Amino acid sequence: MTDRLDRALGAYYGLALGDALGMPTQVMSREEVVRVYGTLTGFEPARPDNPVSAGMPAGSVTDDTDQALIVGRLIDEGRGRIDPLRLAHELLDWEKEMKAKGSFDLLGPSTKAALEAVARGVPIQEAGKQGTTNGAAMRVTPVGIAFAAEPLDTFLDRVVESCQVTHDTGIGIAGAAAVAAAVSTGVAGGSLDEAVTAAVAAARAGARRGHWIAGADIASRIAWARDLVRDLPEAAALDRIVALVGTSVASQESVPAAFAVLAVADGDPWRAGLLAANLGGDSDTIAAIAGAVAGSVTGLSGLPAEAVRTLRTVNSLDLEPLTARLLALR
Repeated sequence: MTDRLDRALGAYYGLALGDALGMPTQVMSREEVVRVYGTLTGFEPARPDNPVSAGMPAGSVTDDTDQALIVGRLIDEGRGRIDPLRLAHELLDWEKEMKAKGSFDLLGPSTKAALEAVARGVPIQEAGKQGTTNGAAMRVTPVGIAFAAEPLDTFLDRVVESCQVTHDTGIGIAGAAAVAAAVSTGVAGGSLDEAVTAAVAAARAGARRGHWIAGADIASRIAWARDLVRDLPEAAALDRIVALVGTSVASQESVPAAFAVLAVADGDPWRAGLLAANLGGDSDTIAAIAGAVAGSVTGLSGLPAEAVRTLRTVNSLDLEPLTARLLALR
């Protein structure tokens, strides 16, 4: 296996790893996570009273991984391009399948509103003009695998294709651009610091794309969030992330929170996923983003082999063929 393929697989499996670690604690408060789990130290099943993930066994992935696989498949089938209208239909079909299974893990607020607009006949260019949550950032990892982060304007065109139908705002695109650029930089052989630098630059440029909506600047918040947790013990760092950065589905909270977690974990994918899982809030998405970026730097070889086996077994995941085809597009 080449180093680049190892890193690309690290990004995709790292996303799934974080997603599965954060699955049982999503929509729980930090205080509730501590009360129920003490400190989460590995894969756990969801509690029966979790309103989103109830009934899911330990090691299960959620919508973060499912939608990242949809985006990856569309990039592959489109030979590097995503048809926004097809993405809309694929996401709607995915939700129908989830409902048929009795799952409560469904589309997020921005995605659901935009896709309902598409179904009513609203043009693609208008459907996502209110989308500011983290749905685009959580599914964008395959864009980072398939495309080089430079030249930045060309790279952002590909990011926008994955965002437009649901998150066509400066905030939504900035969050996705940060994650995609960090992953792309890691896959190309970059260090964690280089990946973060690329994320900040891409978020700053991405904020100038799409419809304008008032909100904090994601590029600035990524840098600020990392400084907030510098040299703090893990528990204190998590409390500070919850109190000051935030762990909601808002891109301005969850994307910077993921980069703060990466700083605390010093880029270790397993540790980053666990830290994010212990935050609560939108913990599965924060962990998925952190895991994807960390995995792109460490490679698949940097993920615990037993954890990867669990992901493959519980979710019937086989990411190698798709990842190799995406990488061939670079």
